[in-house]
Amino acid sequence: MATFLADTEFTQLASEEQIAKTIQALEAHGMRAVVFETGEEARKYVLDLIPSGAEVYNSPSRTLELIGLAENIEHPTRFQSVRAQLHSLDRVTQRNEMRKLGASPDVLVGSVHAITEQGEVLIASAVGSQLGPAASGAGAVIWVVGTHKLVHTLEDGFRRIREHSLPLESERTQQVYGQASAINKLLIVNAEAYPGRITIVLIKQQLGF
Repeated sequence: MATFLADTEFTQLASEEQIAKTIQALEAHGMRAVVFETGEEARKYVLDLIPSGAEVYNSPSRTLELIGLAENIEHPTRFQSVRAQLHSLDRVTQRNEMRKLGASPDVLVGSVHAITEQGEVLIASAVGSQLGPAASGAGAVIWVVGTHKLVHTLEDGFRRIREHSLPLESERTQQVYGQASAINKLLIVNAEAYPGRITIVLIKQQLGF
C-alpha cells in the first residue's frame, strides 16, 4: 500500500542520478545504502537483516506501517519486539523502565525526514525517543526511506521538515492525540564512526512524510 500525495517539490521521486549521487555520499560517510523498486522488496530485505534473537525497536514511522514492516516487527517469530514490551508497561508508574528499555536496542528500525546529496541525514521529533538510539544507543540502525525524501542541500532538508513533514505529522497527531506536533528536537547525522552500523534502505515509492 502506498500513500498518494500531492505532486510537490517534496513528494517527487528522486532521479536515478540523484539516487546514485546520494548513495555514493552516504557510503563515503560510513553508511551503507541500498535501493529497491518496491516497499515489499525492502520489507523482505530488512527482515533478513535482523539477527535471530535480537531486541528490535521500531520507531514510530508511517513508512514502516505502509509496507507492513511495523506489523512484522511488533509481532515477530524469531526476534524480540521492544515496542511490544513497552506496550506492556504503565506510562505513569513505569516511565523510567520504558526509557531504559528503548534506549539501547540491538537493532533500531525507522525512517528519516530528509537525506541530502552530501550524505547528511535529518530526523525531526517532538519527543525524541528515537534520536538517542539512532545517534549511538542502538547496536545497528536500519532506516527505510522513500526516494521522495532525497533533497539537494541541508537547507532543503530543513525546509522539507518545516513545510512538508511537520504539517502532515501535525494533522495525524491532531486526529490521534488531539494536539499538533512540533520540531522540538532535530538529529543530523553527518557520518557514522562505525562503518556498517547504519543501513539506509531506499525505496522508489512515495511512502511516509
